[in-house]
Amino acid sequence: MSQFVAEFMGTFFLILIGNGVVANVVLKDTKGFNSGWIVITAGWAFAVFTGVVISAPYSGAHINPAVTIGLAIAGEFSWALVPKFILAQMLGAMAGSFLVWIMYKDHFNRTEDPLLKRAAFCTTPAIKSPFSNIISEVIGTFTLIFVIFYVTDPVMGGDTETPIGMGSLGAIPVTFLVWAIGLALGGTTGYAINPARDLGPRIIYSLIPQKKKGSSDWSYAWIPVVAPLAGAGLAALVFLYLSS
Repeated sequence: MSQFVAEFMGTFFLILIGNGVVANVVLKDTKGFNSGWIVITAGWAFAVFTGVVISAPYSGAHINPAVTIGLAIAGEFSWALVPKFILAQMLGAMAGSFLVWIMYKDHFNRTEDPLLKRAAFCTTPAIKSPFSNIISEVIGTFTLIFVIFYVTDPVMGGDTETPIGMGSLGAIPVTFLVWAIGLALGGTTGYAINPARDLGPRIIYSLIPQKKKGSSDWSYAWIPVVAPLAGAGLAALVFLYLSS
């Protein structure tokens, strides 16, 4: 499997399971309707596990532009590979989200609230306050990337062309890490902590036909893209400082 395909497939399953669990919880008349935040955070954690296990042997299982950018800033990943990885992640996120829509289409049609429909695609802050929302996403992503550096313990020997990331063994600790972030830090913005996870599905939501469809909220959409990248950059810089 090529690096591009590995990142595509890893992100595809990340979103299929992650947004799938949100759809199962928030859409009307599903078996998991109204089962709550614990189910959503657990589902996203297991979604990360699935995506990492699939892609780790081939690409290092970044499945998140923030991971890719963070590793590149830290000098542990080639900047030349960054565009290819991010493109694969974006396309994988879009494909996974589209399949969630296909699978839950009847339940989308039965759900009246357009905000709940959109929730199965992308994030919405509990209280819309740009500064606070940015801080939340920066803190959540900083936590993710900073801990990932210590899970992977990358020693490249200057070979930044070889993709590194969480690795298959890193799937288990990162699963618990993402679960902890969701439980502790996710209540303000829905913890995007991954630009592809939010932007890719938001694009799909804006394109699909849907009954009583609401806004894609593009005025907010830049925050779960820019803030996670800022959090990743900050984590990389702190990691470099502490490692020097």
